[in-house]
Amino acid sequence: MTAQNPLIETTTVQPFPARRTAVVTGAGAPRGIGRRVVRKLVAEGWNVAAADIDGAAVEEFAAALNAEIPADSGVRVVGVGVDISDQASVDAAFARIDAELPQLVALVNLAGIPSPHSILEITSEIWDRVMNVNGKGTLLMMQAAAKRMIDGGVGGRIVNTSSITALDGGGTFSKTGYAAAKAAVQGLTRGAARELGVHGITANVILPGPIDTDIMGGTLTDERKAGMSSNIPLQRVGQPEEVAGLIAFLVGEDSSFVSGTSINVDGGKHMH
Repeated sequence: MTAQNPLIETTTVQPFPARRTAVVTGAGAPRGIGRRVVRKLVAEGWNVAAADIDGAAVEEFAAALNAEIPADSGVRVVGVGVDISDQASVDAAFARIDAELPQLVALVNLAGIPSPHSILEITSEIWDRVMNVNGKGTLLMMQAAAKRMIDGGVGGRIVNTSSITALDGGGTFSKTGYAAAKAAVQGLTRGAARELGVHGITANVILPGPIDTDIMGGTLTDERKAGMSSNIPLQRVGQPEEVAGLIAFLVGEDSSFVSGTSINVDGGKHMH
């Protein structure tokens, strides 16, 4: 029998509890990524707080999803209305999550708003709104979640959402303000990864390219899809389920040594 080298630790990864909770923002849109993420995590045994500024939409979604979940599974979805850019609203949302769901282990920040305004058109009011939701909203949600992850003692996972717009400055639908806000999300994520790593908390950011959701300015026609796909090596737009699969990995135990990373989900449009 070979003696174990005492200088090599067998593991430093704290397993997640069997009953655990993920918070997913931006879960209100029927055709959005958020709902696909919620369904994916439920299938993998997570309890989920499906959060959105449209509280009625996520409560209806949660009720429908709970009706599909076996009663003896120990899995539950709670729809939570929240304005992520407002501290009081975030505090109230997490107070409800604390009361109704098991230990918080993961946060998925998908909520955001686009901006089609060019640099010469964007007003101070529009700028503030775009930065508050995309930037400050991401920060407030991370602060609230990280405090609970630290108290929980098993580490945690944070996944934020930037955009390839942060790399190329914008396109036909979202322009300068959105690009700036989504670039800020990358900086926030790196800061979180550096500062929270000591607590076993990872933080990563995804950068979706053209995904077939309503945030792209409405349902994509075949003609719009073809135009958006022309400079994508895979020659198509992405589907919300493809983003959800990546997120499920990033919040799981298998991603325990992946942190501070930006991952493009764009079919190879931007390579680095």
